[in-house]
Amino acid sequence: MINYLIDERNDSIDVPENYLDKRNLLRALMNIRMPGEISNEFIKVQDEFLTAETLGKVLTSPEDISEFKGKMMLWQGDITTLKVDAIVNAANSKLLGCFIPMHNCIDNVIHSAAGIQLRNQCDRIMKIQSVDEDVGKAKITDGYNLPSKHVIHTVGPQIPQGQRPSHEDCETLASCYNSCLELAGEHKLESLAFCCISTGVFNFPQDLAAKIAIETVEEYLKSNDTSLKHVIFNVFTDVDYDIYKNELFGE
Repeated sequence: MINYLIDERNDSIDVPENYLDKRNLLRALMNIRMPGEISNEFIKVQDEFLTAETLGKVLTSPEDISEFKGKMMLWQGDITTLKVDAIVNAANSKLLGCFIPMHNCIDNVIHSAAGIQLRNQCDRIMKIQSVDEDVGKAKITDGYNLPSKHVIHTVGPQIPQGQRPSHEDCETLASCYNSCLELAGEHKLESLAFCCISTGVFNFPQDLAAKIAIETVEEYLKSNDTSLKHVIFNVFTDVDYDIYKNELFGE
């Protein structure tokens, strides 16, 4: 796989001997690859490799999650290990994933675990659309080598460093959650896992974002006849876990 991606770039890169270094190089090459045709043989080998990696992880289903309030659930961990109908990706307006090698943003992590096909499907969607994705909207794709069946990509508001979100920013963030919930309903999904949209490099304050997320989901579930049985708030850091736990359970 590494040699294929290097040859495709017509590049000269020394391939390390160490497995971890090789694995990181593979991910980096996948990260920087522009969308486009790729051989069926590469896809076959890549899918076998990524699926084996996924199956080697501890996967979590909604039934394994013990912290919940009605249909809303709280879970801390790697979103790419959730065995659900869809996970939510905090994307940018190009909707093609993160091109920075080995970047730790959720966009990069999800695309890296899903495989080359995810960027290619996003590219097809964006070419049909022919304009950047609006902030607050969402698109759904397959999950490919993820344990989730689908990925829902949404573009959250970006807050300038040192500023507080405006009323419009708050409404736009709520729109991200509603757009994802509506897509899940349209596709008859039963389980959906949200990441903490806009709270990373987009600088939305974590406490306010959690409040908006929970209130929006709660209102949607109350007001709509939906197929959703489980809506999971996935957090990665201890700080986010404490914020969501307090908002959901008052602890």
